Amino acid sequence: MMGVDGRLRAVVDLAQAMAAAHTPRESVHAAARGARLAMDGSFAAISTWERDRGRLRVLVNEGERTPGEEEFPQEESYPVHDFPEITEFLHEKWAGGGGPHAWVETAEGERIGAGPYCHQRVAALRRRGRGSCVVAPIVLHGRAWGELYVARPTGKPAFGVADADFATVLAAVVAAGLAQTERLEEARRLAFTDPLTGLANRRAVDIRLDESLELHRAHGTVVSLMVCDLNGLKRVNDSLGHETGDRLLERFGSVLSLCGARLPGALAARLGGDEFCLLSAGPQADEVVAVAEELCTRAADLELGEGVACGVASTGDPIGTVNSARRLFRLADAAQYKAKAARSEKPVVAGRDGAVVRLADAPPGGTQDRRRFRGRGAPPTRP
Repeated sequence: MMGVDGRLRAVVDLAQAMAAAHTPRESVHAAARGARLAMDGSFAAISTWERDRGRLRVLVNEGERTPGEEEFPQEESYPVHDFPEITEFLHEKWAGGGGPHAWVETAEGERIGAGPYCHQRVAALRRRGRGSCVVAPIVLHGRAWGELYVARPTGKPAFGVADADFATVLAAVVAAGLAQTERLEEARRLAFTDPLTGLANRRAVDIRLDESLELHRAHGTVVSLMVCDLNGLKRVNDSLGHETGDRLLERFGSVLSLCGARLPGALAARLGGDEFCLLSAGPQADEVVAVAEELCTRAADLELGEGVACGVASTGDPIGTVNSARRLFRLADAAQYKAKAARSEKPVVAGRDGAVVRLADAPPGGTQDRRRFRGRGAPPTRP
C-alpha cells in the first residue's frame, strides 16, 4: 500500500497526466489510469451523468477489462435509478451543507461509507470477478457531473475507509482536470471556428488541407477543394443592412454544411467575407462535383441571395502534380473566378476546363486580365 508520500506523488502524476492531454478522450483516459494506479486498483472507469437521458454513461474503461467492457464504449450506459446516490444521496447531502464523498462496495455486500446499499454494483463485482470497488462522485461547476470508479480483483485486499477518503481527493483532482480540458476545448473551438456561421475558419482549413495532402502523397488519397463566392451579398448589405446580410451568410453556411454531409469527413468552412469552401479527402472527384452541383442549385433558391459562384479542384482530375496547399487553392480559386465571370449556375471544375489550369499556373505580372490569387493566409484581391 502507498504511504503518504506515495499518494502525494500519485495525485501530482494524475494532475500532470490530465494537463498533458490534448483531447477530452485523452483527458478521461489519463484520469482513469492515474486514479487506478493511485488506488492500486486493477480497473478504473469514468462515467458521466447525462441528465437529459437519465443515464450514467461510461466514457472509458481502463485496466484489466472483462469480456464486453470496451476501452472507449459507444453506448455503455445505465439508468440512474439503478444508482440512487447519483440523484438522491449527492443532492441531499449537499443541500444539508455536506459535500460529495466516496464510498466502498465489496462483493460480499458490505458497504463502507455513506449512502444506500447498491445491489447492482455488488452483482457487477461478482459477475466480473472483482472483490471491491470505490466510487467517488465527480463534481464539476457545482453540479454532479459523474463518477470515478476503481476496482480490485477478488483475492486482493478490499478498499477501506482511508481509500474512500483518498478517492474523494482524486475525484476533486479529476474534476479540476476536466474543467481545464473544457476551457482548452472552448479555446480551440474559438480559434478554429467562424463565429457567425459556426463553420470552420481559414486556420482550420489550412491545417486540415496540409494533413490531407500528406495522405495524398503517402497513399494517393483523393483531395478535393471547393471554393464558393456567395453572390449578391454586397447588394443585400447596402439595401437591407448588414444584419440581413449576416442572416444570408448563416443560411448559406447551413446549406454548405448540409451538402457537405454527403462527403464523409468533409470540412465546411467560411474563409472570410462572402467566401466559403468545402474540403474533402477520400471521396472521388465525381462525388465532389455532384455535391457542388447540388450546392449551386440550393443556393439559387435562397431568399435574397443571387446564387453562388463555385469552383472545384481535385487531385482525382488531371490537374497536374499538387505539391502544396497553395496550388490546390489557386486551382479552385481560378475555377471559381471563371464561374463568377461567366455567371455560371453550375460549378466550374479545374482539370475539366483547360483554361482554368492555365489561368492558375500562369506566372504573375502578364498583360492578361487575370485574378491575383491568394497566398496562404492572405485574402483574395477582387478584380
